[in-house]
Amino acid sequence: MSPKLLLPIVAVLLSAAAAIAQPTLTAVKATKPAMQAASALDVEMVDLPRQGGVLHAALYKPSGDGPFPAVIALHGCDGLGEPVKRRYAEWAARLVHSGHAVLWPDSYGSRDIGPQCHAKTRRVLARRERLADILTARHWLAEQPFVMRERIGLIGWDNGASALLWAVRPQLMLAKGDPDFRSAVAFYPDCRLSSRSGWSARTPTLVLIGGSDDISSPPACRAMVDGAHGRSALAQLVVYPGAYHGFDIPEVPLHLTSADPTEPGRGHIGSDPAARRDAEKRVAHWLGR
Repeated sequence: MSPKLLLPIVAVLLSAAAAIAQPTLTAVKATKPAMQAASALDVEMVDLPRQGGVLHAALYKPSGDGPFPAVIALHGCDGLGEPVKRRYAEWAARLVHSGHAVLWPDSYGSRDIGPQCHAKTRRVLARRERLADILTARHWLAEQPFVMRERIGLIGWDNGASALLWAVRPQLMLAKGDPDFRSAVAFYPDCRLSSRSGWSARTPTLVLIGGSDDISSPPACRAMVDGAHGRSALAQLVVYPGAYHGFDIPEVPLHLTSADPTEPGRGHIGSDPAARRDAEKRVAHWLGR
């Protein structure tokens, strides 16, 4: 996907963020800081050189010259389009409101492919291509004058969160001279492979998942984090009882992703306002450390 094709997605992200303030007075109060930040978002499309091509990304910055702490935000298996754009718009607004520059690499559009949630064969792997995208974004941000290069964090959802788990492992070596990630937050990653491979974290990593998530695996995330405590005290897990995959997506009724029981990635997705509010507080604290 070219930068020109990605621009409509960004425009919809901003308009969706503004629309969040409409439903109820309670919703307005809960999202007012995010909406104020959304109205002032400075969005720029950037192309990052990567091996074998270009990584397209959307860059959001607070007003002013900086330098700012920065966050690399990693989309889920649906990519940057429908139906997740509203969630990402709100998170981008919140992060900018807290003073962060936010870089959204487009791992799928940059490779001219669509959503991967129900793909029987994943064309972009979390531990390979998406990990490479994280390192590309990390190196690019470290060279920008508006970025506090010692304060670059990670946040990811779903497949992006799974890639994040690979990026914080002690075995990964960053480019020479690049400072390490400051902190990382993973929303409902697939922890099954990591839990079997002796995962640990060299970066403070917060894992957030719903207790009823039947797309990812809460028990696998528990086993992964509990196992890491013998090698690393930098990981924490929060399990929200009764919450499902996508609990932070605003106003989405609980539903099955597919009627076909054989389809990969099938399970339930739905909002959980209480879990989302708690996650917002935890993310602000974790990325602000």
